[in-house]
Amino acid sequence: MVSQTVTITNPTGLHLRPAGNLCKEAMKFKCHVTFGYRGNTANAKSVLSVLGACIKNGDEITLQCDGEDEEEALKTLVAFVESGLGEN
Repeated sequence: MVSQTVTITNPTGLHLRPAGNLCKEAMKFKCHVTFGYRGNTANAKSVLSVLGACIKNGDEITLQCDGEDEEEALKTLVAFVESGLGEN
């Protein structure tokens, strides 16, 4: 398992569109992808799970990838979050 903490830079946080974008990106990988936030864990491949975390701009999440393509998944997802989740 690999993990990395990243800050949400998207001005509106993880509302529906960027949450969907994150899920779509996470589903490209075979590994299990989750993120931790305020002591809770959310499935990054589930839009409802991502939305339920209520992530706002400036919040930090810890992405965790576990499985055969975990290194590539983490690198790609961290870059995607840092680039604004397809919104910037």
